[in-house]
Amino acid sequence: MTTPALMPVYPRCGVRPVRGEGCYLYGEDGTQYLDFAAGIAVNALGHGHPHLTRAIQEQAATLMHVSNLYGSPQGEALAARIVENSFAATVFFTNSGAEAVECAIKTARRFHFVNGNPERHTLITFNQAFHGRTLGAISATNQAKMRDGFEPLLPGFNYAEFNDLDGALALIDDSTAGFLVEPVQGEGLRAATPEFLAGLRKACDERGLLLVLDEVQCGYGRTGTLFAHEQYGVRPDIVAAAKGIGGGFPLGACLATGEAAKGMVFGTHGSTYGGNPLAMAAGQAVLDVMLEDGFLDHVKTMGERLRASLEQMIPNHDHLFQEVRGMGLMLGIKLKSDSRRFVAHLRDEHQLLTVAAGDNVVRVLPPLVIDESHIAQAMEKLSAAARAYVPVADD
Repeated sequence: MTTPALMPVYPRCGVRPVRGEGCYLYGEDGTQYLDFAAGIAVNALGHGHPHLTRAIQEQAATLMHVSNLYGSPQGEALAARIVENSFAATVFFTNSGAEAVECAIKTARRFHFVNGNPERHTLITFNQAFHGRTLGAISATNQAKMRDGFEPLLPGFNYAEFNDLDGALALIDDSTAGFLVEPVQGEGLRAATPEFLAGLRKACDERGLLLVLDEVQCGYGRTGTLFAHEQYGVRPDIVAAAKGIGGGFPLGACLATGEAAKGMVFGTHGSTYGGNPLAMAAGQAVLDVMLEDGFLDHVKTMGERLRASLEQMIPNHDHLFQEVRGMGLMLGIKLKSDSRRFVAHLRDEHQLLTVAAGDNVVRVLPPLVIDESHIAQAMEKLSAAARAYVPVADD
């Protein structure tokens, strides 16, 4: 058997995009697809956004990369802007969400180390979570499909049921450093209850623990606020961000309060490419758009209308659909049969791109710049697909 040049770790479908424009992708054969996957919540501004494209082009012609051994006026400017618009006092830039999560884990452990409590190194995480594909991230993720074959995993993680506050609190012991949790789980599109997140925050305050939020997918405008935790009224200690932060350019960030980050001093962490000038230009351009008056209000409005449309559609196809989950423009449709087969049906027969998730959920993650015409078109395609789709017996 011939080994392919591109390592075959992805179950790639037959769609081969070569061009994007706004909320649409175009394949090699010219087929147009309505993109309600957005690179799995990455292309927040759609494809070919003129402001983002221009910023990347201009920076590429000026300076793309220098070592972090030198000063970074570009990184300092973007970090200051993020701090101004968030809970954080400091930011470390990464190339991906998994790297942001790794930095968050290290920041939490280092906090307790410098406080004289090195034994407090265990983070309580939650079942069905997804934190990335690095060894540290899969160790924090209690899903066999991501862990099998990569043991031994890293110690320092305990696992509770999501939204089970009592179960999470029962795991606290002398080794606990804090909690690592997604406000909205990307795998099954389950949103945390207000009582759950507030309870975790209260426990952290009472016991000197850290609340670490993974907002790689649900952050950066996806739920209608810059970060999802803003809608809960809960202040985190550390947040991992990525995906929409670069609008398609590889970029992530670990945000922290000054107290939580006090252990992250010279030599404790680093990245060759993290915070490079080209990435910083992309990050600035995305923030330019997201912080415009009315942008996040538009995301909220479109999220409400999309959700209402989905909920109105479900009773018409109750043999297939069960419920709508999620927040803002991070929505999921829970199916009564195999979501992966239905995602393939939507893609191949109706040219609507979505993303399969755990628990037989179809993730609906459109660019944040959609308008009502895109929602109407998506609903037409979804309804037509549901009418034509025939679940198989083993779904």
